[in-house]
Formats: sequence, structure tokens, C-alpha cells
Amino acid sequence: MKKIIDYRKLLGVTKEASLEDLKKTYRSLMKTWHPDKFNDDAEKKAEAEEMSKNMIEAYHFLVSICPETAELTKEAYTTTITASNIADYQYEKQVLKVDFTDGSTYEYFSVPREVYVKLVNADSPGRFARRHIFNEYLYRSTSRLVANA
Repeated sequence: MKKIIDYRKLLGVTKEASLEDLKKTYRSLMKTWHPDKFNDDAEKKAEAEEMSKNMIEAYHFLVSICPETAELTKEAYTTTITASNIADYQYEKQVLKVDFTDGSTYEYFSVPREVYVKLVNADSPGRFARRHIFNEYLYRSTSRLVANA
């Protein structure tokens, strides 16, 4: 997914970056681009504000999809996908957003349109998603973000 690639490029990290790597890189970049460093130059300060805003967004997003974060939240995720029904779902640009009846919301990335169409046409969307989506695609929680980095 382009968003993930762009965020990794912005922070200069690889796919294998750990939470600790993300944290170190983020802190280093924020020291360089913190807007308070540019109080004398309004143009540079505006650029730094935009850059820091983008870095904050990238950092939080990458932390939310990091394998270590998934491992930390695996128990809650497993409970949600096995014990809760799907309340609603939306699909846009290969991102499937699923709202569950327990109040959790998860985004699944790089879901092909064909898979989404099969989900929509399935007799039991929940059963289809458990078999073909929930453990097949990169995901992140958007309702219960856990950021220990």
C-alpha cells in the first residue's frame, strides 16, 4: 500500500523496523524538524510544522501496524474476531474497515477488490471474513490503538 511505503520513506525505516527503531528514528527526526528551532525564520518554521505533523502521523501509523504491536494486542484481536459480529464495513482503495459489535474497529490493508466483492456477496460475511480476511491481511486497530513505543 502506497501510504505505508510513503510513511516508511518519510521516516527512513525499513519494513523490518522494530518499535524501538521507530521510536529512535522518530525522536531523532523530531529533534531536527521541531518548529521551535526555527523561530527566526517564518518560512522554515512553517515547513518544520508541516514536516513534524507528517512525521507524527507516520510514526503513529507505523507503530499501529508493527508486528510487535500486533503481538501485544493479539489476545484482544483474537477475542474480537472470534466472539464479536461484524456491525459494519467499508471499502476504499484496497483498505477494508470493519466495525465490530464490541466497539472495535480494524483496518485491513491491500485487500483486493475481488475479496471485498466476495465478502459482500457471502451468505455469512462474518464467516467469510474469519476464513479469508482476518488472518490474511495486514491490519491495525483504529479504535483501540496501543502505542507502547
